[in-house]
Amino acid sequence: MVEAVVTQADTDVLDLGAVLRALGDEHRRAVMIELAADRSDGERTCHSFNLPVSKQTRTYHFRTLRDAGLICETNYGNKKGVRLRRAEIDRRFPGLLDLLAAEFSRVNPAS
Repeated sequence: MVEAVVTQADTDVLDLGAVLRALGDEHRRAVMIELAADRSDGERTCHSFNLPVSKQTRTYHFRTLRDAGLICETNYGNKKGVRLRRAEIDRRFPGLLDLLAAEFSRVNPAS
């Protein structure tokens, strides 16, 4: 059995510029909107986001989100799980996740 390895950026170095650059891409923003709207904060696989991009591009997008400190990744060997770092983001950037969750409600009014 492969041991899970969690990778995440240090929350002390969460930089507003890096966060805004990460959110500047529509695909990464879509991932963050979904994660912010899901109050369970459960772990999801990278493939569960239905991004219309190649595997390599998906990997790049999730690495960018991780390096910005927005998500943590757990490597299980043959798959990766991602989890929103809600407490850390709320502490460093109050209201940011509320804005993203509101965008989810605006785009998905039936949800």
